[in-house]
Amino acid sequence: MAGMQDGQTTGAWQDAHNLRRRNVPDQGRSNGSITQPPEEEDPKKSRKSKVSILQTLDEWEFLIAPLLFTLVSFFTRMYKIGLSNIVTWDEAHFGKFGSHYLKREFYFDVHPPLGKMLVGLSGYMAGYNGSFEFKSGETYPEELNYTFMRLFNSTFGALCVPLAYYTARELNFRKSTVWLVTLMVLCENSYATISRFILLDSMLLFFTFTTVLCWARFHRLQKQSFSLEWFFWLFLTGISIGCVTSVKWVGLFCTALVGLYTAEDLWNKFGDLDMPKTTLASHLATRVAGLIVIPCLVYMFSFWVHFLVLENSGPGDAQMSSLFQANLRGTEVGKDSPLEVAHGSRATIKNMGYGGGLLHSHVQTYPEGSQQQQVTCYHHKDANNDWFFYPNRDGSPYDADAPLIFPGDKSVIRLIHSQTGRNLHSHAVSAPVTKGDYEVSSYGNTTVGDEKDHWTVEVVSDAASRDRSKIRTLTTAFRLRHTALGCYLRAGTVNLPQWGFKQIEVTCVKQNNPRDVYTHWNVEAHWNERLPAGDPGSYKSPFFRDFIHLNVAMMTSNNALVPDPDKQDDLASQFWQWPILHVGLRMCGWDDHIVKYFLLGNPAVYWGSTLSLFAFGGLIAWYLVRWQRGYDELRPADIDLIHYSGLYPVAGWFLHYLPFVAMARVTYVHHYYPALYFAILTSGFMLDWVTRPLARKDRRLEWAVYGMVYAIVIGLFVLFRAIVFGMEGKHQQWSHLKWFDKWRITD
Repeated sequence: MAGMQDGQTTGAWQDAHNLRRRNVPDQGRSNGSITQPPEEEDPKKSRKSKVSILQTLDEWEFLIAPLLFTLVSFFTRMYKIGLSNIVTWDEAHFGKFGSHYLKREFYFDVHPPLGKMLVGLSGYMAGYNGSFEFKSGETYPEELNYTFMRLFNSTFGALCVPLAYYTARELNFRKSTVWLVTLMVLCENSYATISRFILLDSMLLFFTFTTVLCWARFHRLQKQSFSLEWFFWLFLTGISIGCVTSVKWVGLFCTALVGLYTAEDLWNKFGDLDMPKTTLASHLATRVAGLIVIPCLVYMFSFWVHFLVLENSGPGDAQMSSLFQANLRGTEVGKDSPLEVAHGSRATIKNMGYGGGLLHSHVQTYPEGSQQQQVTCYHHKDANNDWFFYPNRDGSPYDADAPLIFPGDKSVIRLIHSQTGRNLHSHAVSAPVTKGDYEVSSYGNTTVGDEKDHWTVEVVSDAASRDRSKIRTLTTAFRLRHTALGCYLRAGTVNLPQWGFKQIEVTCVKQNNPRDVYTHWNVEAHWNERLPAGDPGSYKSPFFRDFIHLNVAMMTSNNALVPDPDKQDDLASQFWQWPILHVGLRMCGWDDHIVKYFLLGNPAVYWGSTLSLFAFGGLIAWYLVRWQRGYDELRPADIDLIHYSGLYPVAGWFLHYLPFVAMARVTYVHHYYPALYFAILTSGFMLDWVTRPLARKDRRLEWAVYGMVYAIVIGLFVLFRAIVFGMEGKHQQWSHLKWFDKWRITD
């Protein structure tokens, strides 16, 4: 890491005490050599020796201090990490996802794959074979080295500490402030706790920290544009953005911060009339390459590896397209299915919209509207997904012994539900949720019904042939237009209420939009004893289509994670509770024989960082008022420091916090942790700013103030250490830690 002297923040004020100094031999000595001391020690020389040692330590502080902080960080993140031998909190999810990578089974989750692939890697390095189910609260088997997997994850959390140190240096904070920011990250109890388990949060924090560090260093090099080091940090910023986004989509908020900085930087360069247009174009092109193209490539590469590793059929197949599923090993999709659909064929029909499910019906009826049998889309495979292709009522009835008839483009058919024998039906009744569409139901039987059971096939495309005269398994995309009403069968992203088992609503949409993929369907599985078996899976699904499909499915499922009014979630919390440390989270059962962990932050870090956000607003208001009154007390270097070392951390906090204010999804305390880091940086800036007069007047007084803050931060971490390292025995013994009722440590 480069020292403080190179690439200083644009015109930023820098205290002379922070400059690295070189030791110069005393000029009074020959060749700088040390003469033989007299028999009695000279006090002056003793003092000089002590000063020389201090100068040496100060010169190498940029290596010694972060090394010491890092060693302590590894201790706090790893001490007694294997004490609890049960599956704790979300280890039940992410440990299981890691198992799928080891078994190479395809699964589905709302988060991008990078973090979970790293969990799988930790299992592979631990010699784990992927056989454990990771049920919540279950004891780990002896053959599973869960301690190693936790140690692997905790490494990411431990490395956040030196990253915070170097970030604070790049933000041009004084040494005392750099140490404070580092200590606040080191002694943040919630960071230490959540880093000790098989979760994604330590990786998310690690890549958030690397992104901020790379951005800060890149900014410091803006006067060395197009140098080798400038390019290095630009592209490293892009790689880090790609990684943080590939762990969780929360990384997009960090991406937005870098994007905000880049937009401002380019706008300032655009206003520089002395800059040649070719140079401006080069700045734009390099930022597009480094901060857009590279992150996108990193993000897409994580999915490419994800698809490459997960080559076997697994529990997440149904979220993907039928053609994708057919190419998985061990799948039943398309296996021995006849290639061409005929009257009398039994088939499953999949919606081709992103995250689409299988056309489904069950005996339950709509509670209002027609009160006929429900039709939905369902992602899990069962017999209620099967439908028969039958001729319409205007032609000859179906005869199993007659020559086969193959429906194709413009054919009018009926679809009969195999389990209940009812016809796929629609009528001029409003859909239960999407009132502007018509309701779709199952009605009548093979003999009872009317023209509203008729659907006209409209072939959209076929991956195997240009011939539209037949419907082919997996490869033919088609629409179903209601013959009487002219509407189209559609399954969007709307979920039915609890009476519909939260399954996807199926409607008949009045608008004719051929590009609406949610009106596109394909035959996924097909059975007909009169037709020979084929191999529809021989056709490959394009990567980019699978990539888009999976990401939209992830987005749809993520949006569906809303609080259930019929259930009480004791672990969930509200956004307003996080900055004031109003609530914590129990990570496991609270029985006396269980090692208990409570996810709660360091009060000094939380309350101090939150207070600093308000203080920064007051600071800006103060200087704006004084500026309006004609005072000109801030030098350009001061304004620059406020801008890049104060305003941008505050902007980072808002970008990471405000989205959770607007989100309808269920939220938990750990959603605040990335935002907390920016609040910590803000608190570092504020204390650095208000103590600058002390630094100029008396360094001892400055260090006395900082020493008191250090002691409070460290002392509170030590006080609450039990919630980090594990609480054994009766929980009542930690009643002194329950400062508020919502801190449910003892009840």
